[in-house]
Amino acid sequence: MKKIILYIYFVFAAFTTSAQAVSEDVQVNQKKEEKIKALYIAYISQQLSLTPNEAEKFWPAHTQYEADLRAINRGELNELDRQQAVLNVKKKYQNNFNKIIGNERSNNFYRQDAEFRKKLVDRLKQMRQQSNNNNNNHRAPRNGRVRPQ
Repeated sequence: MKKIILYIYFVFAAFTTSAQAVSEDVQVNQKKEEKIKALYIAYISQQLSLTPNEAEKFWPAHTQYEADLRAINRGELNELDRQQAVLNVKKKYQNNFNKIIGNERSNNFYRQDAEFRKKLVDRLKQMRQQSNNNNNNHRAPRNGRVRPQ
């Protein structure tokens, strides 16, 4: 009987530890997403030269725009239909953005949005490559001998 209780305890402890690790990973990811979101808002606000009044109107519209895009990306559309749906959303919000920040800055928004995302992807690739290089430098050689540093 004691063995069964001990076994159940260890199984429960393993699940608890696993759940805590997953919870910590979720928290780390949320913090990263919040940091990226803050950088994005600062970047777009600067690039579009948004006034406080414009920003107050622009960001709620932008939040809805992003929600519509996320809904499309979660869908089961083939690639061409997905691209068309994204284009339709962009055209729909173009009018909303024009009313808030004008035609020129509205067009510039789409360019700056793509530029930010490109810079983000490039930065993430660079970080991943540096991480891989650091991991490769610290590995022991295949013959089991440790290289002097």
